[in-house]
Amino acid sequence: MYLLIKRIAFSCLIATLISCTRSAIVTDNVLSDYVNPFIGASTNVGDAGTYHGLGKTFPGATTPYGMVQVSPNTITGGDNGSGYSYEHQTLEGFAFTQMSGIGWYGDLGNFLVMPSTGKLQLIAGKEDNSIKGYRSRYDKKTEIAKAGYYSTELIDYNIKVESTVAPHSGVLRFTFPENEQSRIQIDLARRVGGTSTKQYVKILDEFTIQGWMKCNPDGGGWGNGAGKTDYTVYYYARFSKPIENYGIWSADIPDDWSRKNDEVVSLPYLSKIAQSQILSDKKELEGKHLGFFTEFPTDDSEEVTLKVGISFVDVEGAKKNFEAEVAEKDFDRIREEAQASWDQALGCLKVSGGSEDQKTIFYTALYHTMIDPRTYMDVDGRYVGGDGKIHVGSDFTKRTIFSGWDVFRSQFPLQTIINPTLVNDELNSLITLAEESGNEYFERWEILNAYSGCMFGNPAISVLADAYLKGIRGYDVEKAYRYAVNTSHKFGTGELGYSPEPYSVAYTLEYAYSDWCIAQLAKLLGKEEDYAVFMEKGQAYRNIFDKEKNWFRPRNVDGSWVEWPEEGRLKEWYGCSEANLYQQGWFVPQDIPGMIELMGGRDKVLTDLTDFFEMTPQNMLWNLYYNHANEPVHLVPFLFNHLQAPWLTQKWTRFICDKAYTNSVEGLVGNEDVGQMSAWYVLAATGIHPSCPGSTRYEITSPVFSKIEFALDPTYYKGGKFTIIAHDNSPENIYIQRAILNGKEYDRCYIDFTDITAGSILELYMGSEPNREWGIR
Repeated sequence: MYLLIKRIAFSCLIATLISCTRSAIVTDNVLSDYVNPFIGASTNVGDAGTYHGLGKTFPGATTPYGMVQVSPNTITGGDNGSGYSYEHQTLEGFAFTQMSGIGWYGDLGNFLVMPSTGKLQLIAGKEDNSIKGYRSRYDKKTEIAKAGYYSTELIDYNIKVESTVAPHSGVLRFTFPENEQSRIQIDLARRVGGTSTKQYVKILDEFTIQGWMKCNPDGGGWGNGAGKTDYTVYYYARFSKPIENYGIWSADIPDDWSRKNDEVVSLPYLSKIAQSQILSDKKELEGKHLGFFTEFPTDDSEEVTLKVGISFVDVEGAKKNFEAEVAEKDFDRIREEAQASWDQALGCLKVSGGSEDQKTIFYTALYHTMIDPRTYMDVDGRYVGGDGKIHVGSDFTKRTIFSGWDVFRSQFPLQTIINPTLVNDELNSLITLAEESGNEYFERWEILNAYSGCMFGNPAISVLADAYLKGIRGYDVEKAYRYAVNTSHKFGTGELGYSPEPYSVAYTLEYAYSDWCIAQLAKLLGKEEDYAVFMEKGQAYRNIFDKEKNWFRPRNVDGSWVEWPEEGRLKEWYGCSEANLYQQGWFVPQDIPGMIELMGGRDKVLTDLTDFFEMTPQNMLWNLYYNHANEPVHLVPFLFNHLQAPWLTQKWTRFICDKAYTNSVEGLVGNEDVGQMSAWYVLAATGIHPSCPGSTRYEITSPVFSKIEFALDPTYYKGGKFTIIAHDNSPENIYIQRAILNGKEYDRCYIDFTDITAGSILELYMGSEPNREWGIR
């Protein structure tokens, strides 16, 4: 075991050195200075004009794909997965785990820490002050968020709070006023979207506590329990001031009380917590709703720090993470290392030209693509598997939070270029989960080992096929293929050849695409019979096309059509999920020529698709046409390339980059969705984006920047770097006039992945009017 741990640590060091070498190709600025974590940090449904809200990102400190995120929390429950929304004027604390950009009822938000002074309060209270608690107003003018750092000042306590992180650990630094009763308190039960159901705390010595918090569906969380998360967060925490005057509060929660989202913020529940017994003579305690506090006098401007190691394995893992990353370092050094980790990670892409705002939008988007899938293993390589047992990953990093239905479209095609090791890790993580759980199929939305069942389709199959086709193959592909086939059999279109209601169109189109992806993998593996079978299944989209309506239409199990609504294609939820037929019906990426023929041919489809975009509102907020706030349409702008009208792909991607992304809190028109919304921007703004993951074809479009350099990982690709140069690029010159690839004229509106990874130079010459002759071959 000891030798294995040493090997894992050595492998991580080598990987870091390789990454540094790779990034050094393009990094000559402090790229992290362009990151604005406030972009998208709002759940505000009012500003969004829909219940889905805006970006739902968090502004707190994290490292690239890190396990720990130390972030301010303004709200506990509901569809507020990040725990923070910028328009709120009070904070209830600083948590050490957060989700990024998700809809549905959130999860994590564990180990909530709040500094305070004066009388001890045991509940956070309400922002409107209808219920008083330890919640504090904070000065928005003092709020600072950077890559790896956050700070603000709490008005009610006159305390400055700063946070920074290491991959498995976090640090809070508090600057207190002069006060005889200063305090740091920790709500061990707190959880976004519910509560942890059991907690344990133990005082180890005069500076240190350790323990755990169990979170399961009975306590709500992901999907208010429907997401089936069942995990334990372990902590090892050290204060810089001695633990002398301390207490543990314990609420007696009745066994028959519901402990989900709505209940834990109700008045009866809060009243029960407010009446908690406070124990000052216990060194350790297990309970249903515990909190811990330590009190001390402070001088004016006295700094007190709290360092915390986090693990999802055990307390020993939390301690090892703590000792490896933060034990012997001060706050400022940890902050410097966090920033350096972001400079290194962001160095995979360098852009020139564009405005300062555009660079901020770009690098913040790239930053947001590097939150998940986060590491799920400790520094010693251990992780909890799908069987609930402890495993050791010797040749990959175990990762978690795979928002499959979102991220197969842009996030993972981006990562195949800039971070193939991450893609390899994620596939190993999904494969081992399928094996360890005994399920032997891929989950579509994995979180902390849970098969949450969120959304639809079989997106892991897309990620697998796309990666294998591109040479990312560090996993057992035969096992992966078997699980892919099992997934299709379990969730596919079946004997009917289509999926009946509900969501008939959404399911059928998604399943047809993922079956086509299996076919591509089967062909590469020499499984010719399977290839033929799954290619045919990939044509299932034809079985829900109504020639009378000339569009896709949901069917019942007996084959009859579901009654056509008055709104026609514009009726939301008619055969679709979170969309209408006009939006969902374009999703046939695996057979675009067949779709065009079925819809009436090139001219008819081009007119219809043009209308689809022309009807889109200028503000790009939730709408019935090109609804960029939701993923089903994310591949649609690139269809113009297939319709021999590439100038319209160029026009509309530049329009979307300009209107749907801004350098502001409201800078994402929809949920960030775990990196997908930002990955779309990163790719489109560089001038390339796939129209069909699982193919090596990347569509060429109009870059936002005049020069883009992709640093390529030498372990996977030999090209060094891939460069795009857009001559005479400007907000007016958005149309490609001609192109040169490696010194030769290039008249295609797409580029192959092999040309990208060979280290090609693609030169685009831009103008203010469309060149209708270029790129139509």
